[in-house]
Amino acid sequence: MAVSEALLSEAIKLASPAPRLWLLGQFRLEFGAEHVELCRNAQRLLAFVGLRGRVSRTVLAGLLWPEVTEEHARGSLRTTLWKLPRGDQPLIRCCGDWLVAAETLQVDVHTFTETALGVVQGHGSPPPGRLPLGLLRGEDLLPGWDEDWVLLERERLRQLRLHALDALAEMLVRQGNPALALEAAWAGVRAEPLRESGHRVVVSVHLAEGNVSEAVHHYQAFRRLLNEELGVEPSPQFARMLPVHRQDRALRDRP
Repeated sequence: MAVSEALLSEAIKLASPAPRLWLLGQFRLEFGAEHVELCRNAQRLLAFVGLRGRVSRTVLAGLLWPEVTEEHARGSLRTTLWKLPRGDQPLIRCCGDWLVAAETLQVDVHTFTETALGVVQGHGSPPPGRLPLGLLRGEDLLPGWDEDWVLLERERLRQLRLHALDALAEMLVRQGNPALALEAAWAGVRAEPLRESGHRVVVSVHLAEGNVSEAVHHYQAFRRLLNEELGVEPSPQFARMLPVHRQDRALRDRP
């Protein structure tokens, strides 16, 4: 019995892989195992709409082609939209003056954001013995791209990752897993060596294991680094974490 064209078309659609858009570490568009090459303007267009999900044509044209007239920018936008690959459905749908990313388009930034926010909010505990690799890798958003909208979004994601790493390390300490807690804490320290909160987490892990000497050594190393680079001292909150500091203060306060 012959299969109707409508059923065959539907079967092809169901079998077609969902498009995946990678923006962390590099720009990459994939349909299953197939890598699709795009021109630079198409990359910029897809990256912006993929990040935002929905954006007006006027805003997008002005943002991507700010150096030309509005009419010229809209023309460039139409040309670039036409160059995007067409599969079962367009990667970007036109809804009046709005451009909307396809519901099937999977964007790695959204996966990363969901993971990081879950950890920060306290309901993203990793499976036993495993860490969210996306948080540890710390790949920048679209490296080498220097447009303002990329720089702003890159910094937002960097800050989110740092907060998530701090929260993850503290969560792992509470769960009694200091080795993984240190991995998370050190990932934050490597990303931003002068950020105190990451170093406080490292010290808290050492103290949780009873390694007071390592905690003091790490504090002193950070104190030297902060003095050399910025000419300032760690916060009193950090110093109060150390048992040695508390003992010295008690001796000074004794009548």
